[in-house]
Amino acid sequence: MKLSLNKYYIIFSLIGWVLLFTTTLAIPKIFIRSEELEYKFKLYFWAESVLCGVFAFLCSYIISLFIDYKLNITNLKQNIWKLIIVFVGVQLLYSLIIWPILDTAAFHIRGTNTSVTFKGKIYNLFYFMTLFFVWFFVFLTIKIYHQLKSVQLKQIQLESNLRESQLNTLKGQINPHFMFNSLNNIRGLILEDVNKARVLLTSLSETLRYSLTKSDSNSIALEDELDMVENYIAVSKIQFEDRLKFIKNIDESSLNIKIPPMIIQMLIENAIKHGVSNLKEGGKVSLSSKVADNQLKLEVSNSGHLTQTKTGTQLGIQNIKRRLELLYGDRATFNLEELNSNVVATVKIPLQ
Repeated sequence: MKLSLNKYYIIFSLIGWVLLFTTTLAIPKIFIRSEELEYKFKLYFWAESVLCGVFAFLCSYIISLFIDYKLNITNLKQNIWKLIIVFVGVQLLYSLIIWPILDTAAFHIRGTNTSVTFKGKIYNLFYFMTLFFVWFFVFLTIKIYHQLKSVQLKQIQLESNLRESQLNTLKGQINPHFMFNSLNNIRGLILEDVNKARVLLTSLSETLRYSLTKSDSNSIALEDELDMVENYIAVSKIQFEDRLKFIKNIDESSLNIKIPPMIIQMLIENAIKHGVSNLKEGGKVSLSSKVADNQLKLEVSNSGHLTQTKTGTQLGIQNIKRRLELLYGDRATFNLEELNSNVVATVKIPLQ
């Protein structure tokens, strides 16, 4: 951020310099003394404060322009000498020019010059440097604060863009995975049973339409996801017939809760592909939802055993875990375990 171009900084900096000199020059000289001053001297001291403040603002503005355009604030150590040279140079410029200005003002207001000795000017040089150092500290503090906020904002934007990109990539893994499996089922049925193949195509088109329309969203109502799951189960039952039994136990209060799209479909798909399909006699897939402890608990279980093979469930599991992490951080959990000859996948999502 170019602080020197900020209109609010310019206004407040000018007012700040004038007030600083007023409180350190005019007020002590006018009010902290025993004898009463003539009006022309009071007027000069007020004018002196304003002139010093305005000229100090102009000199400080030179330093601020140098810092904004010539200095890398993130690498201050390597440029410290440049900054010191500019700082000292501006102080000398201020001291050389301010006295002729004050002499001119004094002559026109009170009829005499300032009559400040050389020793007094040296003393005032250190006084001016102290005030400039105070301004410099405030300016750098504001500059560094804005720099840190800018870096933080960019970091947040980068993380958000990365998270969005990763989510889109993960969604891209889901849709083709399901589509290719379904197309293989159609290929197997089209010559054996045209009617079943037609039903399969209809269910597949409904499922793909859902996938395409919801792919731009990171959350949907559980009720909408269940409609898609019913379509998927209908497609799968054409292939597995009586070998696949599907049981659903849904908490009515959970139907409007938002969840990541297609996450249940992925759990159901894994349960069928890596569980029921490996059992000669088939098996059962159960889906349940429950709201408790300010969380939505989704549970998908299937007959079979938990196995880890090269063609196992690793891609789907990692996909689900990563999506939950990107969307909810550590507030959501995913667990996969084998209980009593059943594989149980449990997802817990915080209520928002």
